[in-house]
Amino acid sequence: MSAENHETERNCAVNQFLTTERKAGTNMATDRMWNADLGNGKYRNPILYADYSDPDAIRVGEDYFMIASSFCNAPGLPLLHSKDLVNWSVVNYIIDEIPETRYKDPIHGCGVWAPAIRYHEGAYFVCFPMPDEGIYMSTAADPFGTWSKPVNIRPGAGWIDPCPFWDDDGKAYLVAGVAKSRIGYKSVLHMVEMQPDGMGLIGEEHKIFDGNENDQVTIEGPKMYKRNGWYYIFAPAGGVKTGWQTVLRSKNVFGPYAYKIVMRQGDTAVNGPHQGAWVDTVTGEDWFLHFQDVYGAGRITHLQPMSWREDWPVIGIAKDGNDYGEPVMEYQKPDVGGVECCVCEPEASDDFTGKQLGLQWQWNANPQKDWYELTGNSLRLNALHKETVYGDVPSLLLQKWPAPEFTCVTKLDLSHLEEGDEAGVISMGMTYGLVTFERKDGRLVPYFVVGEQKYGKILPDTTEETRHALAEMDWNQAKEIYVKYTVKRDGTQDLSSTEKGFPLELVTLAYSTDGTTYQKAGEMHAVPGRWVGVKNGVFCASKNTVSKGYAIAAYVQYER
Repeated sequence: MSAENHETERNCAVNQFLTTERKAGTNMATDRMWNADLGNGKYRNPILYADYSDPDAIRVGEDYFMIASSFCNAPGLPLLHSKDLVNWSVVNYIIDEIPETRYKDPIHGCGVWAPAIRYHEGAYFVCFPMPDEGIYMSTAADPFGTWSKPVNIRPGAGWIDPCPFWDDDGKAYLVAGVAKSRIGYKSVLHMVEMQPDGMGLIGEEHKIFDGNENDQVTIEGPKMYKRNGWYYIFAPAGGVKTGWQTVLRSKNVFGPYAYKIVMRQGDTAVNGPHQGAWVDTVTGEDWFLHFQDVYGAGRITHLQPMSWREDWPVIGIAKDGNDYGEPVMEYQKPDVGGVECCVCEPEASDDFTGKQLGLQWQWNANPQKDWYELTGNSLRLNALHKETVYGDVPSLLLQKWPAPEFTCVTKLDLSHLEEGDEAGVISMGMTYGLVTFERKDGRLVPYFVVGEQKYGKILPDTTEETRHALAEMDWNQAKEIYVKYTVKRDGTQDLSSTEKGFPLELVTLAYSTDGTTYQKAGEMHAVPGRWVGVKNGVFCASKNTVSKGYAIAAYVQYER
């Protein structure tokens, strides 16, 4: 749904870089990683083959802004920008670090869950849940600038997926779901009045819908709108991998709410389809952004046309007289009124020539200033004392998979490592794999390591690692090490009650001293993280309590 009309002078360049100070290094890719814009007036789904889960979006004038979950990775809450709903770039993060001190360490599956973004009376609002800590609000006058320090407007565990809403009379409300793992029950939506400034809640909390009583089990992710005097709450139900889109409708903000299923998977390959956002164009078209869980790559973003029948939405295209829609895989691009748009996508490759880290990068936990340094033409990663298994190292520098299949080459200089230091490249999920190079007795010893996190109800109970030594190398070879990270489709796997399988990806790690001839370190099948897709990236660590050693990353180059 459109936000209030707001003049903006942003142009296509902002889709590539936030500012000179925060821009990524040169994108070295020889071509695009994922081509959603077909160049003929049409687009294909997904529009983003990357793990921007639980998306919410708004239109402000001619600009579209989208945010997504970030869990324990920091900076958190990526903000994406588009002019046409098809071409998107990351332009900012809402928070530099996750609130609460315990996130100095990675707490997989916790942290920042499904957020909402809104624009009201000249200000942008982002409301996000942390299921163990509460519901937070952050604001900004300029979405490309600095956002305010988050305020916990509802302390306590249990509520998730909040969405603020401002009514025509100036009153404000907050609708939210619940997490059974924290509160003991699920499939319930609550509504509460909110302060008009968004910085606190007022009065009694009302249960407005119970999916356990209405065949809408696991209803969650509510997003609230108003149209033609009706209050609407868009909320997926049925589960992430096998569910559908439900819409609630009422003439009263606190209900009672009638409901209707408005999009199903049908005979398409888009399982779910899950949580998202209703937006419109300046020409009056309606569209819906949502995600699809594809297992290893995470939760990728789709764009669906939306229409109306008797004041109920139909998302996608209704077939055979159905009153609900099914997802489209290819469709005419939105009519955004002749606004000039560029073909773009989130950055992936990086030569580290920017003044700050590129916006494609996130740390495994809240970062510290002494973890790294940008030298002007490379990235220096300091050798930090490693006190835990690799998957729980806070200083892993990671980014999302940018395509269903790709190759990523990282060039490392390890000549500055001290005895007991190591550095390498990791594929991070609940099952993770890495190749690491340790300086040991004047030699460079490569290892291939596989770790498996075994989860209890919320947090990992144990993590098991296996470590395989590879052929030792002369220390003089450490000046240039190339690590090739390859993701290839390797069939499908059935993880749901449907007959449609999920992609099965084979991850291969190999290394070279000349960038031409590679030796395979090892391979593994991809397993996503806790609610997140697999990420890949770099690290530097040490057995020493204090080390002056470091590794240099000269570049990271992605190719299809």
